[in-house]
Amino acid sequence: MTGARADVVARIVERRVVAILRCAEPARVGAEVIEGGVDVVEVPLNVPGSLAAISSLAARFPDALVGAGTVMCAADAVAALDSGARFLLSPVLRPEVVEAAHERDAAAVPGAFTPTEIDACMRAGTDLVKLFPADRLVPADLRVLLAALPDAPLLPTGGITAANAADWLAAGAVAVGVGGALTREPARAGELLAALAG
Repeated sequence: MTGARADVVARIVERRVVAILRCAEPARVGAEVIEGGVDVVEVPLNVPGSLAAISSLAARFPDALVGAGTVMCAADAVAALDSGARFLLSPVLRPEVVEAAHERDAAAVPGAFTPTEIDACMRAGTDLVKLFPADRLVPADLRVLLAALPDAPLLPTGGITAANAADWLAAGAVAVGVGGALTREPARAGELLAALAG
């Protein structure tokens, strides 16, 4: 992996958190989250005005990393990438979404829950694997998964908050996806960053 795609993955791993803007006003909330210091954000395609929000955030914050979530087909992948998304997340593995991302040098992050699903993602050449839904697990479960699949670059998503994010990272997550804990109170992005810093 080289080029822009590698840079995106490195940035996600360095920042350690992806803000998931699953809310009614993703452009407004996203701006608050980015201004609060969390500069890697995902706009799910099934929220109102998602493509416009991706385009707006990418233009307004060129130094931020804006991605699209809930990408379920190649056509949606292309639309998101055309709008300025630099990485694509999905709740499941869709090879056509991975292919569309990689054709445009964007990162692909499909979802998986079981060891078999995680392995399938890795065999498909994905860049990171979204462990979802993480609220059905605890950080100790992640340690067990990584004991069997030590090279799995896992990004737990679902139920992650400032109170437990550091525990997931300590268990071996490369980053975490945080949704409601940020979108309900975007001004508290700094608190999340402080929690991640230890």
